[in-house]
Amino acid sequence: MKPLHRKNIPTLPPRPLKIVQFGTGNFLRGFADWMVDLLNEKTAFNGDIQMVQVHSRKPAAGINAQDGLYHLLTRGFQKGQTIEENRLIQCVRGAINPFVDYPAFLALGNEPDLAFVFSNTTEAGIYFDEKDKDRTLTPEAFPGKLTALLYQRFSHFKGDPNKGLVHLPCELVENNGDKLKENVLRYARLWELPVAFENWLEAHNHFCNTLVDRIVPGYPVESAAQIQETLGFRDEQLVVAEPFHFWAIEGPDWLPEVFPAEKLGLNVILVKDLSPFRTRKVRILNGAHTCMVPMGYLQGKRLVKEVLDDPETGRFMESTIFDEIIPSMSLSSDLVVPFAHDVLDRFKNPFIKHKLIDISLNSIAKWKVRVLPSLLEYAITEGKLPLHLCKSFAALLVFYRGHYKGAPIPLRDREENLHYFDQLWKIKTPEDLVGSVLSRIDLWDQDLNLVPGLSELLIKEVKALLAAE
Repeated sequence: MKPLHRKNIPTLPPRPLKIVQFGTGNFLRGFADWMVDLLNEKTAFNGDIQMVQVHSRKPAAGINAQDGLYHLLTRGFQKGQTIEENRLIQCVRGAINPFVDYPAFLALGNEPDLAFVFSNTTEAGIYFDEKDKDRTLTPEAFPGKLTALLYQRFSHFKGDPNKGLVHLPCELVENNGDKLKENVLRYARLWELPVAFENWLEAHNHFCNTLVDRIVPGYPVESAAQIQETLGFRDEQLVVAEPFHFWAIEGPDWLPEVFPAEKLGLNVILVKDLSPFRTRKVRILNGAHTCMVPMGYLQGKRLVKEVLDDPETGRFMESTIFDEIIPSMSLSSDLVVPFAHDVLDRFKNPFIKHKLIDISLNSIAKWKVRVLPSLLEYAITEGKLPLHLCKSFAALLVFYRGHYKGAPIPLRDREENLHYFDQLWKIKTPEDLVGSVLSRIDLWDQDLNLVPGLSELLIKEVKALLAAE
């Protein structure tokens, strides 16, 4: 089997470097890089990507050994059809490590055609480290590295207003573009860079808030050998992604002209306000996931797909989404109903083994953010409690007992939460337990005992679950 590198594929004409990408992980390779590869093939975009390692001190030997090449395998279930597609991604040049070769990293700022910065440095990646005092040394934090790159570009092109960049951070942080810009400016002041540089940042760089959504499980360990045999290449950088993808961007009106993904039919949209799309994702996708965990787990299910495939639990989840979560939101049906159908398709993906216990991490905090708003707003708008959401709430309380039907449940949450529920279940009746949990303002930001009928309904459902053991 041939190794995958550029000598073993048809020669491509050189393309200018248009994108510096902070992060070499699965998500960007299966999301933004895939889009750029399509743009190169089907539009006049004509641009390459240079990856930059953010955290590691070691060179990215794997992706560089393959000259930036890798296959993306799109696997999933969409609109009633099973999708299996393979694509050789050819737009990535490889990865530079600033800790290994800082001058080479800074030299990226001198690229004349550079236009975009992509990033995915995890939710904790956009931060300011006051210890990064010397800009001649590689900064630890991603915003510090970006500031150094931007100052190099500003200096090299003598503040040319046409050399500013569009920044599209993909970190799952609210207002990610605003926060990235804020930290870049903090570094500019820490390093006492010229005011003219700050003015250039403000006037000629665009830090866009974005919202991204795609499940990219990464390297298919179990089936890699068979896939590589089919592809005819030894590809150690294989990436698997689901068919669904979504990228909402708060950006300048001219952005679709220079990044024409939406015109290509990709699910990339330019918006004035991300908040309805964020609410949609948190309440429908994340909320359904969080509801599903305790209910499905106590029913003996261990995977998301198992919950959806079972007639009883599958109907429960569909009703939860369409009859309770969606009616609780003041968003148009055109925005939420197609998305909800996509969510169910994604949950049924036969190629992704999404474990309920993995989703269960920090379920108490997740329930407050993802599910409780739907429950409370449904109660207000409909004048009654949502039965399925309440059943899930009761299941959550029983789930946090730490065992069910004689089998332990491997709970993962903050130690104080685990201790609280452990002690509560040892000494309280269902009536006392429900009342105690609902009264915890520190958990829910309010006393939920004040919600009419909630405690009585939860007590009834908790007792029913215990009786079913």
